[in-house]
Amino acid sequence: MTKARIPNVSSFRDRHSKVRWRFRRGRVVISLPGQPGEAAFHDALARAMEATIGAGEGRAKPGSVRAIILAYFQSADFKLLRASSASVTRRILESFCKQHGDKPLALMQPAHVRSILDKMSGTPHAANNLLKKLRVACRWAIARALLTSDPTSGVKPLRVRSEGFKNWSESDIAQFEAAHPSGTRARLAFALLLYTGQRRGDVVKIGRQHAKDGALVLTQEKTGRRLSIPIVEPLRQELEGPAAGPMTYLVTHTGAPFSGPGFTNWFRECVRAANLPAGLSAHGLRKAASRRLAEAGCTPHQIAAITGHATLGEVERYTRASDQARLAISAAPALLRRNENE
Repeated sequence: MTKARIPNVSSFRDRHSKVRWRFRRGRVVISLPGQPGEAAFHDALARAMEATIGAGEGRAKPGSVRAIILAYFQSADFKLLRASSASVTRRILESFCKQHGDKPLALMQPAHVRSILDKMSGTPHAANNLLKKLRVACRWAIARALLTSDPTSGVKPLRVRSEGFKNWSESDIAQFEAAHPSGTRARLAFALLLYTGQRRGDVVKIGRQHAKDGALVLTQEKTGRRLSIPIVEPLRQELEGPAAGPMTYLVTHTGAPFSGPGFTNWFRECVRAANLPAGLSAHGLRKAASRRLAEAGCTPHQIAAITGHATLGEVERYTRASDQARLAISAAPALLRRNENE
């Protein structure tokens, strides 16, 4: 038996020597269909996690961190979260419970939360995500009289000296296209990412049912925003090519739809196969799409109409470098005129 890189999940070989997977939490064991990276596998995993909340944890002490977080998981507020957000929230808070679950939440002070975040300074994004999720759970508990004060109150996120996901340059784009010719699955995935500007979770779900009158019409999972994105010629060629699946355009080698994590791992291998530097990701192509639109002179409103960003501030953050370069070029003649006048 081999351990998977997924908590509570392990693989084994059945009597036909076929590799199968199972989820185990406490005394509960649930078989999982398919393989990691396939939609059916991750859908079943999510259901197994939902059905075994608190299994194997022992009885949660009333008022403890674990008891309140488990109550939050059972709440209507949590169940209204989109599937992707709920999965991330559960993973972060369950990890927090493993370290602090038995502690009384009412005794936790802002100083304690700051100390916990400081110990995570090597991974500031993870620390800030924990603060965000814990704050939501605490405010939920206060509203229901399960808690009298918010231990996250006044706690500021850690400063992050990072531009986030690395933006693809034009040379990076050309190198990937040279390594993965038109008609391949890698090129299809690349075209969907670059020419729609969408997040991974939306790209893996785009299919023939979304193609209408020369556009891809979809509703973003994260924002709920409905978009109509024109199908430009390079994308049209790939959508009509041999790699496109019968329903969702992107499929695994077995013909099944990709899960989000499975797609990330596979696309990382595609990047590596093109001998591109580490750090280039699927989300970096969303930034590249925004950059290209900014370099073409599109306004933030026009860019957001393609990418679906919820705020113009997000668009401006994505396109800041492009705007600087474009403005500098337009301003440069003024330097020359000043020099001539002198």
